[in-house]
Amino acid sequence: MIDWESLRYFAALARAGTLLGAARALGVEHATVARRVAGLEEQMGVKLVDRRGRRIVLTPEGERIAGMAERMGQEALAIERLGLAAGATLAGEVRISAPPTLAAAMMPATLVALRARHPDIGITIVGETRYASLDRREADIAVRMTKPEQGNFVISKLGDVAFGFYATATYLAATPKEQRTFIAYDETMASAPQSMRLAEATEGRKVTLRATTLEFQLAAARAGGGIAMLPNFMLAELDDLVEAIPQRQPLTRELWLVVHADIRNVPIIRVVMDALKSIAWSK
Repeated sequence: MIDWESLRYFAALARAGTLLGAARALGVEHATVARRVAGLEEQMGVKLVDRRGRRIVLTPEGERIAGMAERMGQEALAIERLGLAAGATLAGEVRISAPPTLAAAMMPATLVALRARHPDIGITIVGETRYASLDRREADIAVRMTKPEQGNFVISKLGDVAFGFYATATYLAATPKEQRTFIAYDETMASAPQSMRLAEATEGRKVTLRATTLEFQLAAARAGGGIAMLPNFMLAELDDLVEAIPQRQPLTRELWLVVHADIRNVPIIRVVMDALKSIAWSK
């Protein structure tokens, strides 16, 4: 009898391409993934993967089995969604995927109030920069700055997030315009609209600090490290940054609420969605 749990681990490995990526998706240690896949190979008597450093290459047999495992997983998740939809109580766990900085700045008060009204609802924030998969139930609800173009989703607009160029008044007063430097994302975010707007604004001046997180960019700007492009919601409680470069047309990013169509009317999903819609996102 095939160990179906090990097959699930193998499907995650096939999707991710690395043990670390699969472990992160499954919420386990990478050694657990390796052990499960090795056990599956032994049980089936078939070599499923070639291990070439950190990357995993599937054998022809592994490719075929990965395809079947993926389809089985999708069917199992469809059954799970149907089971969730059959529930009519305001009790259970809801996972929300959202950009971590946005979630920390905008969601806590609303979700704490929601929990006070409905103490049997548990909420987990999947605060990762990558997009958690709603199809694979990595999250139940997503708040995204990019509107999904594919998938069986129900999508509604929450609002707009405005971005501006900010620095300390001291830095701007002490630094001639042609010597001012910038703080930005690293190259992994080069295609983001805010990164492209910042690149246009540099006018040949240097980007001297880069970071994957907005929290570091904000801290560096507050320390007098240069000009950063930041979402306005991060400055709500701050008074030590000022606008560094006026924009004729401020950059805004649309914010979308996304849920899988199969669970949109589940009571616990609906009440959490309603709470998220009540937040004043456009600031």
